[in-house]
Amino acid sequence: MRGSQLAVTGVAAAAAVALSLAGCGSKPASAPSKSASATSSAGSATSAPASPSPAQPTDYTGLLIQAADINAPVAFTAGQPTNSPNGQPGVATTFSAQDGNHVIKDTIQVLADPGAATDALNAAKAGQGAALKHPTTDASKIGSNGVVLTGNSSDNSKGIAILLFTEGKAFVTLEFDGPADSLPPEDFVNDVGTKQDAAVKKGLGG
Repeated sequence: MRGSQLAVTGVAAAAAVALSLAGCGSKPASAPSKSASATSSAGSATSAPASPSPAQPTDYTGLLIQAADINAPVAFTAGQPTNSPNGQPGVATTFSAQDGNHVIKDTIQVLADPGAATDALNAAKAGQGAALKHPTTDASKIGSNGVVLTGNSSDNSKGIAILLFTEGKAFVTLEFDGPADSLPPEDFVNDVGTKQDAAVKKGLGG
């Protein structure tokens, strides 16, 4: 009888130990620490791509001649240059004489390639009929594809000479405005055009 009691007692003790071990093994997993969560969030934030900055338009003012380059009996003053005239890559400015009767409009468009510059020149040449009354067209040796159109304005208010030429991928328009029936001398137009051609060639690395 005493042996049976000892056996029962041993079984009970073994069961208690087993339950104790089972309780230790079922301990719930701990929640992630705040520092680990913060590190994960910081990593996600830094991995987001940065927004690219908008491209800035190229400044082509260095392609223009200066007022001092204009060799004339009256002094000319340069106006404020305008980058990207008419929304196109390039630059434009106006030179005005002190007498108030003579103006030179200088516009440079920078195209994708020389072919595009030639196309722009041809389009501009075809459109001058609306600006000039009975224009006369002559070839020019300035740059490439050079041409000079002369005549009075369509309203006969002024005499106009327009020099068009290309230099590499640039298309240049030089418009000389003066009194009606009074055109600028050919050598004056060529002198200004030659200087503008050289400035474009230097500025664009041609």
